[in-house]
Amino acid sequence: MAAHLDSPDLPLIGWREWIALPELGVPRIKAKADTGARSSSLHAWDIEEFQHGGETWVRFVLHPLQRSTKESIRAEAKLLERRPVRSSTGHQSLRPVIVTQVALLGQIWPIELTLAGRDEMGFRMLLGREALRGRFLVHPGASYFGGKPARRRKKRRRR
Repeated sequence: MAAHLDSPDLPLIGWREWIALPELGVPRIKAKADTGARSSSLHAWDIEEFQHGGETWVRFVLHPLQRSTKESIRAEAKLLERRPVRSSTGHQSLRPVIVTQVALLGQIWPIELTLAGRDEMGFRMLLGREALRGRFLVHPGASYFGGKPARRRKKRRRR
């Protein structure tokens, strides 16, 4: 399905959006819409391969909130393949690739997602151009067309 840049049918998203990964148990994670990256990537750690029903799967841990390790989510997914990926710094590594559903602006669709240590990066997830192609137009100067989650108010201590 080829989309034209001037297509009024494609919804607009910002350069960063809150998305969900329902099959991984992630109700919300802030993702950077990265049209410079072909593939999508998720920060994961303790990545471990295992056999399930004669197929190779991976289990891993992720922290969905930026700059926080308070919330951890343990997830499992079938391993699609291991793929060489070149980082923005030019370093190439062999990363596990899974397929999972992503939800944004009322749409849910499957994407390929590489699992990588992204501790040094500003976002826990990158949504690459393959995941966006034919679905959205990206506004580089705006954010959160899908809205922001309600912020938790800090409890005030009583004296």
